[in-house]
Amino acid sequence: MPVLSPTALAGIHDLELAARMVVEGLRAGGHRSPFHGYSAEFQQHRPYRAGDDLKYLDWKILARTDRLYSRQFRETTSMSVMLVIDASASMAFPESDASKYRYAAVVAASLAWLIAAQGDAVGLMTMVDGSLAYVPARGGRPHLRSLLARLDRLEPGGAWQPVRVIARSAELLKRRGLVIVLSDFYDAADETLREMRRAARRGHDVTMLQVVSAEERDFPFRGDLEFRDLETGERRLIDAGAAEANYQRRFAEFLEQCRTHANRDGIDYALMPTSLAPEHALRAWLIRRAVPV
Repeated sequence: MPVLSPTALAGIHDLELAARMVVEGLRAGGHRSPFHGYSAEFQQHRPYRAGDDLKYLDWKILARTDRLYSRQFRETTSMSVMLVIDASASMAFPESDASKYRYAAVVAASLAWLIAAQGDAVGLMTMVDGSLAYVPARGGRPHLRSLLARLDRLEPGGAWQPVRVIARSAELLKRRGLVIVLSDFYDAADETLREMRRAARRGHDVTMLQVVSAEERDFPFRGDLEFRDLETGERRLIDAGAAEANYQRRFAEFLEQCRTHANRDGIDYALMPTSLAPEHALRAWLIRRAVPV
C-alpha cells in the first residue's frame, strides 16, 4: 500500500477513502490501535463481607440504613473517544496543497476508523459559526460513516472557542475515556491547557495533536509582503527577509512551550506537520504511545 503523501492528500476529495488508505498502510506495517478499554461500570450492591476492600463501601447507604453494603463493578473492554477538531479559519491555511484542516480531518478520520474497528465508541466535537457541532460517541460501521460524512462536510471558517469546546467534550463523555484535540493551538493557549488539565482530572486520557504547515514552520517568504489574519481580517505589511530570524525563533519557542506544558500537565502531545504523510505522523505517535509493532 503506497504512502498517502501530502500532495496526494490534496487531490483525494473522499475523506473515507483517504482514511482507509492511511489505516491500511498502518495495518500493513503491523501497527495496532493505541486505544485500550479501561472503564468499569457500576453493576450492583451486595452485603459487605469481611475482607472486602473498604474503598468499595457505600457510605451513603450506611448513613441511611446503618447497614454495610459493598459496590460491585463490571469491568468493560470498550471505551469512548471524543475527537475534538479545530475548524477555525486559521486551519484553512495554506490555500494551496493540503490545508491544516484537511490534514487534521484525515488524521481524525483515520483515528475514528481505528477506534471503530476494535469495537469502541467514537464521537466528534467542533464549532461551526459559533455553535457547537457534536456527534455522540457510538460504535458500529453505520455510525462511523455518519461521523466521517459530518467531518467531510465541515468547512473551516471563523473563530473557535477551545475552552468551551474542550470542556463540553469532557462533560459529554459519561465515563472515563479519551479526548483527542487536533488544532494549531494558536487561540487562548493558557485557557486551552487549563481545560485539558480539567479533562484529565475528570479521569480522561487527553491527547494534544498540534497540526502546523511547512510555511508556518519554515517561513519561506521573501520581500515586502502583506499578511492577512484569516480570522480577524487584519492586514500587515512585513519585510519578510528582515522578520524571518525573529519569526522562526518565536515560532520554535511557541511549539516548545506547547510540548513542555503538555508534558508537565500529563497530557500526551505530538507535533503533526502537514509536510509529513499522515500515515508517518500517526505511526510516530503510535510508537511514542509504546504500542507493540
